[in-house]
Amino acid sequence: MIRLKTAEEITAIREASRLLVTVLEELERLVQPGITTLDLDQYAYKRITELGARPAFLGYMDFPASLCTSVDSAVIHGIPDKRKLRSGQVVSIDCGVKYRGFYSDAAITVPVGEISAEIRKLLRITQQSLMLGIEQAKAGNRIHDISRAVYRHTRSEGYGVVRPYCGHGVGLDIHEEPQVPNYVGRGPNPRLKSGMVLAIEPMINLGSDDVRVLSDDWTVVTADGSVSAHFEHTVAILDGKTEILTLRDL
Repeated sequence: MIRLKTAEEITAIREASRLLVTVLEELERLVQPGITTLDLDQYAYKRITELGARPAFLGYMDFPASLCTSVDSAVIHGIPDKRKLRSGQVVSIDCGVKYRGFYSDAAITVPVGEISAEIRKLLRITQQSLMLGIEQAKAGNRIHDISRAVYRHTRSEGYGVVRPYCGHGVGLDIHEEPQVPNYVGRGPNPRLKSGMVLAIEPMINLGSDDVRVLSDDWTVVTADGSVSAHFEHTVAILDGKTEILTLRDL
């Protein structure tokens, strides 16, 4: 069941989203060669709790950390560890927070030091596809309008589009209906209505579409070892407009 949010609930989700943006901006500044993803996770836990919220991922289905930190060929759900990041890598940081009973969810992929032009382009195109998808997230359209915009833009560059994992509703829980795929399949295609809050999140590979799950039962990696990028925003669909709740201040 898709749960439409009231104006008051969207205001509360907006507050959770602004808090999340603060934490992600601080984490991005910390990313540099020599830091570990465990360092990032410990910082995130400290800051989220200092701000009066709690990490939404910690303990969710027994996930052991506050952040999902996915390096290079890891697509999503990477578990933070003590390995030091090296120049030329990228790390995707996915974070959710619960604040006063409401949830927000966002992800960024951050370069570690200098990265290749090829990988810079992957990050740029993935971010562009997210914004193109969000342009279609408006009342009266359907879920597949979002999916089609993401898929067309990334496939036009020859990139792989991850299929087994997708965006989702968010706000009253960390994962809600509807699912928001990054490709157009035969699944449900509900019409978008005012009051929907969605987490839209392209997961795009430099190589093929295919992915597999590591033995930790969490980390999803590209099957061919290619680098992957992941960007995500929490978006509210309102009468006459769409608001990106996790958009950074320029």
